[in-house]
Amino acid sequence: MSTLSLTGHQVKYDLRAFSRNPRARVFTLATPVILLLLLLSIFHNGTIKLDGQKLIVAEYYVPHIIVMGVLGAAFGNLLVTIVGKRESGSLKRRRATPVPAAAIISGDVVTSIISALVIAAVLTLIGVLFFHVKVNAAVIGVTALLCILSAACYSALAYAVSVFVGTVEAAAPVVQLTTLPLYFLSGVFIPSTNLPTWLNDIMSYLPVRPLGVALQAAFVPATNGGNRLDWSAVLVIVVWGVAGMLFAMRRFSWAPRRR
Repeated sequence: MSTLSLTGHQVKYDLRAFSRNPRARVFTLATPVILLLLLLSIFHNGTIKLDGQKLIVAEYYVPHIIVMGVLGAAFGNLLVTIVGKRESGSLKRRRATPVPAAAIISGDVVTSIISALVIAAVLTLIGVLFFHVKVNAAVIGVTALLCILSAACYSALAYAVSVFVGTVEAAAPVVQLTTLPLYFLSGVFIPSTNLPTWLNDIMSYLPVRPLGVALQAAFVPATNGGNRLDWSAVLVIVVWGVAGMLFAMRRFSWAPRRR
């Protein structure tokens, strides 16, 4: 079998494992949906002024909760999965087979991308059907592109961070400690207009806020000077992804940690 065929087989296996994992379904799929519904139900009559534009609350929270969904699928869930497979010996056994490492890793990345796209589609549909968010083909296309690109980059970061996580028990707390502060400081839960300018500037160089800015521009181009795709934000995400990939290539281990 070719590497591509093996990757496809691995993706089917990983998607089946994901669908049968209650933890993954709840924290990766259900949590963003529940948070979006709560936020929009509470603040549905409000407006947010962003870069001189007046947005309904849903136009802000739909793209930003998508950020949470993508990060949860491609970083949080994948990090826990990688550590669990490594410490159980599953990764070592897979690596001992003729299946190339590229197929195994690509299976994880593609699974994360598909999960991210599904989450983005569900959240967007909720915004359109119930909270007056307007989308067209351009919005859908740019959002899909950003989800694919960012999910791939966040997956690389998950492999890089897994180097520092020694046990399965520590994986979930590490995810919470790294992502929750970023959600609050990057404008996911608290609109960036309510955060200090200096904090927004700092967060613009970390991998979460740029995705929020880029997705916000996809939904409301006026917030980015009329440009639907924010290339500067995309560049920041790609740089973090490349850095994570290079680090993981040097330090990632397929074998369980010695205890």
